[in-house]
Amino acid sequence: MSGVTNLSNSEKVELIEQVKQQIAVANAQELLTKMTEKCFKKCISKPGVTLDSSEQKCISMCMDRYMDSWNLVSRTYSNRLQREQSKM
Repeated sequence: MSGVTNLSNSEKVELIEQVKQQIAVANAQELLTKMTEKCFKKCISKPGVTLDSSEQKCISMCMDRYMDSWNLVSRTYSNRLQREQSKM
């Protein structure tokens, strides 16, 4: 860990930004994986070569609801973190 302490401030900022980007990518991958898994289970009863119109509609609505829910939870969590940090 001594290598991190030898970094300049700009290098530390750059490293932090790289870590934030990697976390954002990991979170997006996790979101996509969970959304795909849950919507597939909910909407596709008999997997086949193509999706029929009702499956397409179900998938679309499921993904929209999942994204809306995820965004709401993310905003609420972020707001709570900000409130907690302002109390410190």
